[in-house]
Amino acid sequence: MNFFSKDIAIDLGTATILVYVEDKGIVLREPSVVAVNKYTEEILAVGEEASKMLGRTPGSIVAIRPLKDGVISNYTITKYMLKYFIDKVSGKYIFSPRVMICVPSKITEVEKKAVLDAAKEAGAKKVHLIEEPLAAAIGAGIDITKAYGTMIVDIGGGTTDIAVISLGGSVKSTTLKVAGDKFDESIMKYIKKNRGVIIGEKTAEEIKIKIGSAYPRRSLQKVKVKGRDLANGLPVQIVVSSEEVYYAISPCTEEILEGVCNILECTPPELLTDISSRGIYLTGGGSLLSGLDTLIQEKTKLPVLVAEDPVSCVAIGSGKALSHVQMLESGNGVKIKKL
Repeated sequence: MNFFSKDIAIDLGTATILVYVEDKGIVLREPSVVAVNKYTEEILAVGEEASKMLGRTPGSIVAIRPLKDGVISNYTITKYMLKYFIDKVSGKYIFSPRVMICVPSKITEVEKKAVLDAAKEAGAKKVHLIEEPLAAAIGAGIDITKAYGTMIVDIGGGTTDIAVISLGGSVKSTTLKVAGDKFDESIMKYIKKNRGVIIGEKTAEEIKIKIGSAYPRRSLQKVKVKGRDLANGLPVQIVVSSEEVYYAISPCTEEILEGVCNILECTPPELLTDISSRGIYLTGGGSLLSGLDTLIQEKTKLPVLVAEDPVSCVAIGSGKALSHVQMLESGNGVKIKKL
């Protein structure tokens, strides 16, 4: 039995949860899904095992995503899920761990309190919150304490956080409820409307990963997918092209682009000069969408860089921030809220 558990950082994502443990790095990466018996409210599975049940469960079992648009939508299920993952990475211990959790930059005080309370009830000794763009910047290897401007666009599953950072804080920021999940939803709606076929979330995600693009591809790509014919309800296989996917997700990418431009327009000139020379950094799983960096670079006329490990940036940055909690709490750096 361990007397002192290691400090933990959690990227509490709408689609995926990543857990960073002190001195070990990222030790867990699982879908933020919980399977529940809707009649008895018994929790049957969490994470990867529960994700396999999405779209495949009998009437008595529902697979729930307790986080929506980057915030808690089901408090009880989120608390159980956090406890499950904290226990899984900590093992048996006498003294509870300190936990750092990243949150969208524009969530309300009520939403922050929900995250703090859920983590505390899940077994954390102390809970600290850090804004996702700050954590993403730290995880991307950027020294956010310096007096120069850095722009971060963190595209997760439920939200896109856009921020200009300087001297350890966000100068200008916004949170858009458009990200990876919206890409998938747009693909599902497009295929249903234009091809008369219903496909599931996992199929839409596979299409996005294989042939999705935010910028017109030079050569047409195609992928075969299976779904249900809307006319007769029978299984059907269709071929979807990269051009179709481009048109399907264009409204989402345009909204992200508009958000980037809006933040740039209200950024102080001195910081804008820094961004012009340093570029815009893309993090989060959504930044892996083909052509997104090209689209933003073409529209803003600024260099755009995708982080080396964009999916893990927020979790890594949150973990690194744990070692500087005292400095950060003193007001000499990132503003962190704790319970």
